[in-house]
This record gives sequence, structure tokens and C-alpha cells, in this order.
Amino acid sequence: MISIRNLSKWYGTKQVLHDCSLDIAKGEIVVVCGPSGSGKSTLIRTLNALEPFQQGSISVDGTSLDANADLRALRARIGMVFQHFELFPHLSVLENLTLAPQQVLHKSREEATTKAHALLARVGMDGFADAMPGQLSGGQQQRVAIARALTMDPVCMLFDEPTSALDPEMIAEVLDVMSELAKEGMTMLCVTHEMGFAKNVASRVLFMDAGRIVEDAPSAVFFAQPKSERAQQFLAKILRH
Repeated sequence: MISIRNLSKWYGTKQVLHDCSLDIAKGEIVVVCGPSGSGKSTLIRTLNALEPFQQGSISVDGTSLDANADLRALRARIGMVFQHFELFPHLSVLENLTLAPQQVLHKSREEATTKAHALLARVGMDGFADAMPGQLSGGQQQRVAIARALTMDPVCMLFDEPTSALDPEMIAEVLDVMSELAKEGMTMLCVTHEMGFAKNVASRVLFMDAGRIVEDAPSAVFFAQPKSERAQQFLAKILRH
């Protein structure tokens, strides 16, 4: 489903990704964790070309991210959920969900609206179709953002720290929706510090440090016996809180 080979990226003279390689099979849930500045968000954002890269290759569902890639078509098939929701503030919840299916997938308004209502129900936001984003809590906005990504029938979902802007009660709301997606077989790559989610839901955990993938292990193995000293230090610190 997702294949990354020898990926390297620079910001000017600063190298932020070093020779990263990774394969994710259909239906896998992979959590990316590591200290701040380790390259986690940069790595995930290269997968739908929000961040360009200078060396290596990326393929998503058989499509290569090269100079000839149709980025609009590719992004339509890769759902992306951001830290700060990124909903259109001037559009209602329903309008946020129906805009892209009509404009990109050329769905009729009726078809897009029917699907939007079904997805809002799926994420526990039925009854909020006419609300504006500013009237919703952070957790509600993030659930709407997940529903919006699902309107495009994505082959995989990318989550870039989807709970880091939320308070603890709202975090649970969002993680519950993500857990349900995982149960339904959605391929997911998630940057998060939510170690409970990583431990209980993820098939694998990637640990990054200084732009490198230091460990790539099944979730149970990573939490029981992290191989690198850096991962051991990270877990000791983060699980203490």
C-alpha cells in the first residue's frame, strides 16, 4: 500500500530526513512516535506531497510521487487529518464535507449530502450538519475533520498529531473514532504521543530520532523491549506522565 525507499529531505542545508525506508501493508495501523523535531510530521507530510523531498522514492497504492504524479488525484485518495483541524471556518459542517466530493470527485449535491450525513453519524456528529466550525469544541471539530477526509473514499488515512491540540476528554472522543476506523480495516499512519493508542490499536510502531527511523517493530515488542537506548529513554519519560 505504502512504500518509502531511502527518503532524504533538506530544509536548505539542514537535513531533516535521513535515508528513511518503510513499507505499510493494506490494513496496517502504524504509529510514528519520537521526540519533538525528530522528523515525524515531515515524514508523514511527504506522503501526500505537502512536503517535497530531494532523494529517494515514495509509492502509495501503486502511484509514484514523482514529477509526473497527478497530486490532486493522489491527495483525493489519501485522507489527511491535521493537528489544528483545518476546517473552512466560513462553511457549515455539511458544506465542509460536501465541497471536495462535488468539486474533485464530481459527485452530485444529493449524493455528497447523503454520504456526508452518514459519515457524520459514523463519527458521532449527527445533528451538527448546520453548525459552523467555530460553534464546536476541539474534539467535535476533529471528528468532523475525520469525516471530511472519509468523504473522498481514501485508500489510507494520515493523522498528524490529531489530538495534541485537545484537552484529555476530547482526546478520548477522537481516539475512539480512530479506533473504530482501525477495526474496519482502514490503513492508517499516525503521528501521535498517545501511547495508549499506540499500544492497544497500532500493529506497528516507528520510533524516530534526528530524522532517522531508529526502530520499526510490532507494537507489543516495541513497548516490552525497545532495542535502542534512545527509545528506552523516550518511553521511560513519556510513560511516566
